[in-house]
Amino acid sequence: MVVNYILRRIVFMIPGLIGIALITFIISRVLPGDPAVMLAGEQAPPAVVEKIRQEMGLNNPLYVQFVDYIKQLLQGDFGLAWHTGNTVLSDFATRFPATLELTIASFIIAVLVAVPVGIIAATKKESVVDHISRIFSLIGACVPVFWLGLILISIFYSKLGWAPAPLGRIGEDINPPTHVTGLYLLDSLLSGDFIAFQKALSHLILPAICLSTGTMAIIARMMRSSMLEVIGQDFIRTARAKGIYERTVILKHALVNALIPTLTVLGLQFGYLLGGAVITETIFAWPGIGGYVTESILATDYAPIQAFTLISAILYSVINLAVDLLYGFIDPRIRYE
Repeated sequence: MVVNYILRRIVFMIPGLIGIALITFIISRVLPGDPAVMLAGEQAPPAVVEKIRQEMGLNNPLYVQFVDYIKQLLQGDFGLAWHTGNTVLSDFATRFPATLELTIASFIIAVLVAVPVGIIAATKKESVVDHISRIFSLIGACVPVFWLGLILISIFYSKLGWAPAPLGRIGEDINPPTHVTGLYLLDSLLSGDFIAFQKALSHLILPAICLSTGTMAIIARMMRSSMLEVIGQDFIRTARAKGIYERTVILKHALVNALIPTLTVLGLQFGYLLGGAVITETIFAWPGIGGYVTESILATDYAPIQAFTLISAILYSVINLAVDLLYGFIDPRIRYE
């Protein structure tokens, strides 16, 4: 039953992914700038530019270019990044671990802070703690990421000197840990390089906090709302009437039932963090996918932009599917038919 459900969901993903590929293809073609000129140089003769356009297939009709693009995708080829000279997949393989590490760290921070805050705010409704949590949730959801990043750098690096310079993942004074997974914290632990672990962690903290703020606010508000709805139900009142400890009522009975709507938000926010770290990576000079896509946009490089959008869409779909499957483990009443 579950296998059939997964197969149906995968089949339903295909039209959406084709639509996203088409939209991204069209939008990338109407961006200002000519990739042939960017590749040949501003001073290149028109004949050279025209030859490059012909070699890149840019003179073909758009529908022909799109069909060729789909054929490449079906062969697992995401194209060539003209501004780096490498294939898009090789560039992604090099930079994706940095984005993944930043995303996981941001997600962990957001969950560890937001879930307890949401639970406490719900159990102490209309108290000072509840009001403070709502104020901070509102601020966290409204503060622009680029502004928050600059403020964090100004305070913790420029003023206090507690954080290292926002220039990458580990700094220039130490070698990266032995490559195993590409995640510096994990690789440094696996290789026993605790100096690299300390340096990587110190570089990771500020961008992770910056990226997690908006997600933290959304999760906290959702957790509070879900807990308030569950706490007011009859089975919670029955549990309390039986004399069960309040802590057990909240953590064992209320929290499990409140997690279902919160899981949806968690899945969406993880996908958002994974695909939406462009600004944070740019501010902190983080060598991840976000900075790579920014460079591609400035260079009018189509292939990385299209690949990033399509891969982000696939990740969103897979994460949403995983969240839907988790529903069945949390709540046995949910069945996939």
